[in-house]
Parts: sequence; C-alpha cells; structure tokens
Amino acid sequence: MKSFALGLALVGMTVGAPAVAGVKEGVEAWRAGDYAKAIAEWRGPAEAGEPDAQFNLGQAYKLGRGVPVDQAQAMSWYRKAAASGHEQAQALLGLMLFQGGQREEAMTWLRKAADRGEGRAQYVVGTAYFNGDLLPKDWARAYAYMLRAKAAEIGAANQSMMQMEQVIPDNQKQAGLAIARELERTAMLRTNDGAGPAGTPLTMRTTVVPPPVGQASVPPSAPPPSMAQAAPSTPWTAPTVAPSSSSEPSPTPAKSVATKPAASAPAPARPAQPVVAVAGGGWKIQLGAFSSADAARNAWTTLSAKAGLKALTPSYTPVKTLTRLQAGPLGSRAAAQQACAAVKATGTTCFAVAP
Repeated sequence: MKSFALGLALVGMTVGAPAVAGVKEGVEAWRAGDYAKAIAEWRGPAEAGEPDAQFNLGQAYKLGRGVPVDQAQAMSWYRKAAASGHEQAQALLGLMLFQGGQREEAMTWLRKAADRGEGRAQYVVGTAYFNGDLLPKDWARAYAYMLRAKAAEIGAANQSMMQMEQVIPDNQKQAGLAIARELERTAMLRTNDGAGPAGTPLTMRTTVVPPPVGQASVPPSAPPPSMAQAAPSTPWTAPTVAPSSSSEPSPTPAKSVATKPAASAPAPARPAQPVVAVAGGGWKIQLGAFSSADAARNAWTTLSAKAGLKALTPSYTPVKTLTRLQAGPLGSRAAAQQACAAVKATGTTCFAVAP
C-alpha cells in the first residue's frame, strides 16, 4: 500500500441554509490561507451539527492549521460528521481507529464509507475480504470493492487488482462484477439525489492513498487472501494511511457478518516428497504479509510443518506496518512452484518470487 499521499482537495455538497453559507466562507478562507478565519466560520455550524463543518474542523485539528495539532479533537469531529453519514469522515475515522489498534470499530466505519462510494475505504474493505481478516474471506466481494477503488483512482488498487486477477476464479470474478455494478449504481443514485459531490465543494479533503496490495503474492495478513497476509496471490493486508504533514492515518478492517465466501479454486495435490532447499538458489516463495513479526513466525511454524517446508529458511521483511514472509532458497521456478503447490494444498496462498 506506497503510503497514502496527502493532498488538499475539495469535495462538496450543495449550499443551502445560512449555516452552510458559513461553511462555504470558511472554505474560501482556508483556500486563501486564512486558517483562523476558516476555523471561526466553521465552529458555529459544526457545533450546530453541520457535517461538512464538523469534518473540516477535524481536518484543521489533524493538520494543525488555525489550531494546534490535536488528534483527539480531530477524531471527535470526524466521529460527529461520520455519524451524519459524511463519507470522508467515516473513511478517515476508520483509518485513524485502525491505526490506533481499534480495528473492529474501524471496519464498521470503513464499511459504511465503502458502501457509500468512498474509494479509500473500498480499497481497505476489499483487502479485508480478500485476506479474511476482520471480515469473512469473500473473494467475490473483495474483487468488487477493489474494482470500485480502482475506478476511484486509488493507485494501490491497480496492483491489488493485478494480483487478484491471477488468483480469483472466474466464477467469483463474475459475481464480483455484479456486486461492483450494484455499488456503482447505488453511488450514482446518491449523487443524483444530491447526496453525492455536487455544487460548491464544502469539504476540505486530504487525500490518502493506501499502499499496494501483496508483494509478489498481495495490502497485508494481508490484501493470503487474508488481511494478515499481503501476498500477490492474494492482495496484501489492510492498508495503512501514511501520516501527513500532513500526517494522515492508515487503516485495516473489522468483523461483520458477510455473505458466505465463494469457494476457492481447488488446491493442487500436495507433493509426496518434502520441498528441498538448494544452496545458492535465487528463487523464493512468498507466503503473505502479516500484521506483526510474531504473526509471521507463527504462520511459518504452522506452514513449514504442514507443507513440508522445513528445509527452507524463512525471511521476515518489514514493509511499512506489515511483515512479509518469504522462504528459500530454491533452485528454479519449477521448484518454487512445487513448493507453492504444497502450500496451497493446506489452503494458504503462495507465489514464486524470482531472483
């Protein structure tokens, strides 16, 4: 998930009541660099319950513009705006909660934002469904949300989609396309009803882009197909929002009842003989990206025994907030594919990594 780059943009709603007019004046002051005036314009409407003003105050406290940096205040204002259905607030609140370790509550907000069409949230939720972390593993839904994240121009979704294309069975892709069309239709209806971005932008948005999913296998145990793993054969696990100087939060999902995941493709038969390491071999296998080094070590202990990998040497590489698990050395692509076949026979994703 390349961290989410922060850039200030505007996303908005229609000007209406006098309170909203104050929000508009605050946006104009903010864009002119008069942050103190912007805060003054937003304070009243925010306290009166205006979601755009509440979100904008959250952004101000998060970035320390016009007020001291105060993450607790930022989260408080995001939470108020999120409760009124403000997508950007739901997404950023979810990212901050996730970054703070409150993953289940984070996923609740991220799912709301994703269902309302927020691209960053769709990327995280898609990763969660792919990895089966915080949400039940459901590759059809993972494919759908990642397609929508890609359509929203979340850069990291491009790599995740490439990885998903390689491992998700065609029948699940077709199911995912149907879900993605419904998500798109719902978002368009909301926009046409005046609930989506339209009119004068009143929301000061900081764009956060998630890191790429899976590396040679796919964002993190994380987007096996499990959030704790991030392998290209499975998108890597939950994304992380890079702090911005802009310090922006980063996310990962929470458990919720989801549609029964479609059955994965049949696993290849497990080789009769254990995998053999080749000294000096440059090939490796990737077994996912995990939320911690301990989680990666625990996964290796289990997989090495079940898949006959004890002759291989594991490596644990930090990748932002994740730990990538690889093992080797292997002498050729064929040997790496044979090792992955043994791993896949245990129900875990795996892919070969070239020298």
